[in-house]
Amino acid sequence: METTLIILKPDAVQRGLMGRILSRFEDKGLQIVGCKLMQISRELAETHYASHKGKGFYDGLVRFMTSAPVLVLAVRGVGAITICRGMMGATFGSKAAPGTIRGDFGVSNSFNLIHGSDSPEAAEREIGLFFKGGEVITSTRAIEGWVYDLSGGKPE
Repeated sequence: METTLIILKPDAVQRGLMGRILSRFEDKGLQIVGCKLMQISRELAETHYASHKGKGFYDGLVRFMTSAPVLVLAVRGVGAITICRGMMGATFGSKAAPGTIRGDFGVSNSFNLIHGSDSPEAAEREIGLFFKGGEVITSTRAIEGWVYDLSGGKPE
């Protein structure tokens, strides 16, 4: 099992898309193991996007991410990072395929609705920025056998 960080950005929250996007992850069989609605501080946004500092879009990105509340999620499942990123679609809504979150809900090349960790290392770092100890739970769901083939004793 792998846990990833997902952020429903200010545009997704302001447009009332939280439930529709969250449902997609649950419909896929992924487990929400942490969730909070929050206003990101400038300091947290700068820390989170530190790898982009100095790039032309950095200041606008920090301003955007602190402009309104976001919904921060910890999402768990086998291959969760790759699955979530595939569900998100291409970075720009205008180029994202139909059936993806950005493809179905986005057209902007700057407001792109959602962030997802791009590697296990990034997920660990990002989850640590947004969740304190004990805020991401470990829980076994009764449906795991119906989400994953457990006939071999472990999830496929």
